[in-house]
Amino acid sequence: MFKPGQIIASKPRTPEMDAGRFHRAKLGFILMSTDPSAEGDFWDMAPEGVAVYVTRLKTDDHTTTETLAKHIEHMADAAGRIQPEAKPDVVSYSCTSGSIVIGEDRVMAEIKKGAPWAKPMCLVQGVLDALNELGVKKLVVGTPYLDDINTAEAEFLVKRGFDVLDIQGLNIASGWDMGLVTPAYWKKFALEIDRPDADAIFLSCGGVRSLPAVAEIEQITGKPVITSNQAQFWSCLRRAGIMDELEGFGQIFKHPGKHLRKID
Repeated sequence: MFKPGQIIASKPRTPEMDAGRFHRAKLGFILMSTDPSAEGDFWDMAPEGVAVYVTRLKTDDHTTTETLAKHIEHMADAAGRIQPEAKPDVVSYSCTSGSIVIGEDRVMAEIKKGAPWAKPMCLVQGVLDALNELGVKKLVVGTPYLDDINTAEAEFLVKRGFDVLDIQGLNIASGWDMGLVTPAYWKKFALEIDRPDADAIFLSCGGVRSLPAVAEIEQITGKPVITSNQAQFWSCLRRAGIMDELEGFGQIFKHPGKHLRKID
């Protein structure tokens, strides 16, 4: 029995240790502070033994090309804060529009500065990986964005070799409000913008709840549906060597990742 003034002296022991709960892979993500959706999507998709580590950038809730461009200022610092002791296999900047406005190569260079042990990634690179893996040429795009961001996204995709048959936005400025749009509305929106000659439907933005609608949209349209979080997570898994074929999150998870862009 312990008595006041007594000095504790624990017996020598050798604890049993293993590789930890997340022994298969560790994925790190840099989210906007206003993003209400991505973290939940990642954990929904995470296979057993795969870690999801998250940090957030302080973000203006009025999402414009100007506010998005400021994200780069703290990118390296944010990357370095994601479980440096664990040294994640991949660290990704989780913002579609920000990746486009800043440029994916510049984003990944800053991530590499902050987390040199990790493979750098960004959300829009995951989207490109998924579209290329599926052999998509013609697509329609649905977003929550203002039209200046939609214009930048359309130009980006065309420069990367895709035919954008249509891109439509919901003209929501608040990042928080983007996450309040229901999965049922994303299904309705996707079916509205779909065209018979589109190879795929892309629902853009990491902060929206489009992932739960993917399987049903694919079943109705008979074509692949890509969402920002789904494509990014698939690409990060494959880059970390995780080849699990996940159910319920779209056709892309049946693919091994043969067309991933090689990143130094």
